[in-house]
Amino acid sequence: MIHLSAGTRIWLVAGVTDMRRGFNGLSAQVQTVLEQQPFSGHVFLFRGRRGDIVKCLWFDGQGLCLFAKRLEKGRFLWPQATEGTVCLSRAQLSMLLEGIDWRRPQRTWTPEMAV
Repeated sequence: MIHLSAGTRIWLVAGVTDMRRGFNGLSAQVQTVLEQQPFSGHVFLFRGRRGDIVKCLWFDGQGLCLFAKRLEKGRFLWPQATEGTVCLSRAQLSMLLEGIDWRRPQRTWTPEMAV
């Protein structure tokens, strides 16, 4: 389990990323393309062309961590934009990693009057 501090932002990198990239290639992409600092403690998510693999780059304070997940069925939902980033909440990150549509989650119950 990853413990993210309260100020941690989760950045979903739009477009397609070469999934052969590792620590150096992905951190270089964060610095040059996104103009962000990979050692900031923020989480950066990348998706491959087929959409069934996602990689997560995160600095935990001691070193860079690189996590990958491949779905056996289905695809990770990604924005249509070809460049830029989208900031996700922790709940949206959880949904994305489960293969759930994180863009428009529907609540099953809405509170009404308390009285």
